[in-house]
Amino acid sequence: MSAPKKEITRDDIWPLDKYEAERKRLRSELVERKKHRRCDVGPVCTFYFENYDTMWSQIQEMLYIEKGGEEQIADELAAYNPLIPKGRELVATVMFEIDDPVRRAAFLSKLGGVEETAFFEINGERIEGKPEEDVDRTTADGKASSVQFIHFPFTDAQVAAFREEGAKVMLGFTHEAYAHITVLPEKTRAALAADFG
Repeated sequence: MSAPKKEITRDDIWPLDKYEAERKRLRSELVERKKHRRCDVGPVCTFYFENYDTMWSQIQEMLYIEKGGEEQIADELAAYNPLIPKGRELVATVMFEIDDPVRRAAFLSKLGGVEETAFFEINGERIEGKPEEDVDRTTADGKASSVQFIHFPFTDAQVAAFREEGAKVMLGFTHEAYAHITVLPEKTRAALAADFG
């Protein structure tokens, strides 16, 4: 098995006409690949685990929709490359999804700092999440963003434990307003284990 790619370069970006011709097939394949890269934690939160393929697709889709040309390519590479795992980490886009805007605002107003409390636990050992540092995703008055980007840095021993077939891997938050935890399904654990270089 080859090591996963850790960075998207300008040379990896397809011309718009090529992407447009292949878009339907690519999106269908991505849906299948992403099926085991998501995990619900509690009633309104989903972790979407990113990798080279998910970020490449995101960049191509942004270019397809916005058609911003060469300048946009550089911006998209700068925005999305940090979300590709770099060998000893997992990276997730975390979304709190509540359709009703009034309920969502009330919920997020109590959720400040939630991004600081995300964790994995493998065989009782905890790996603390580290929020992406591009921008502060909790406001000064304690309101959390509905979208968070969280890195989980692993040691070599933790990677080995995560890769063990049937390993009990848990994912959750310790936040007082959202203290939820879930056990990763085996197919999700196996899919994410491939992200380690």
